[in-house]
Amino acid sequence: MPKIKDIPKIDRPREKFLQKGADALSKSDLLAILLGSGIKGKNVRQLSENIIKKFGKNFLNITVDDLLEISGIGQAKALQIASAISLVKRFYADEKSNEIIIKNSQDVLSLTYDLRDKKKEHLVCLYLNARNSLLKKEIISVGLLDKALLHPREIFYPATELNAASVILIHNHPSGDSSPSEKDNQIVEKIVQAGEIMGIPVIDFIIVSENNHYSFYEKLKKQKEGFDYILDGIQGTLFAMFEAEKPAYEITAEKIQENYFYIPQVKENHIQLHNRRYIGNKHKLLEWIFSIINKECSGDSFADIFAGTGVVYKLLVNQKNYFNHDSI
Repeated sequence: MPKIKDIPKIDRPREKFLQKGADALSKSDLLAILLGSGIKGKNVRQLSENIIKKFGKNFLNITVDDLLEISGIGQAKALQIASAISLVKRFYADEKSNEIIIKNSQDVLSLTYDLRDKKKEHLVCLYLNARNSLLKKEIISVGLLDKALLHPREIFYPATELNAASVILIHNHPSGDSSPSEKDNQIVEKIVQAGEIMGIPVIDFIIVSENNHYSFYEKLKKQKEGFDYILDGIQGTLFAMFEAEKPAYEITAEKIQENYFYIPQVKENHIQLHNRRYIGNKHKLLEWIFSIINKECSGDSFADIFAGTGVVYKLLVNQKNYFNHDSI
């Protein structure tokens, strides 16, 4: 069985495509380029010819399972073909259909322009599929927003019914100021976290007023108005942006000051501690404990009535210049 390298270069699918263009190639040649290599006993050109003949006009409807029935076609090659077909069909559908694709905040505003003139506050949700195509536009609530009253299920239950891939929320401010209030910030955080848990991310939360708007997505991205939601094939979400905005946690510690505690001397060589607030294990407090002993106590005996693991005792034993080992 001749190998593809045995065919003259001018007749090989890739070289022919580069020199003459796609129109000069047959369907099987185009499929051969997609497959890249053949299988044992068949070069890539012969393999592609067999596939084209087997499915004929039904080629655009073949599935991965259909392809796996062909001898020599494994899962990897089957996925290559099925994915390429789906990609072409997706672009064709986008071009020919009347779908509403939401690319950025301007697309959202054009769909919700009527909210600018509303005298009451509204919360509207746009439900989108994986291609950011609008599945449904729904009013979630009318009246003042309250995070205690607005439950995430009101937003995400319809999303599960629609098999939505993501949502965008729009809220109006009749006051004319589109800046988010503290209550808006709390609501956004609550809904964004719920969406992350549900697996239905919130792409944006937009506040509109009569003459302006505020997009959390654009603000967090620090991008200009109308910036597209999808960047490099990865859909940004508010949850990811909120997480990126959080400062790194730092652990700081301060040395405990002696004068933080009130330590009255009720009688000689006795100390009464009124402040019993837990401030850490005794190993961390050794420096403070010894500073109090040296300052407030005299004599050669010491009783640690809360000895625990004996960490204080062990250190006292080693302090022979201050304490008598036998009396401890």
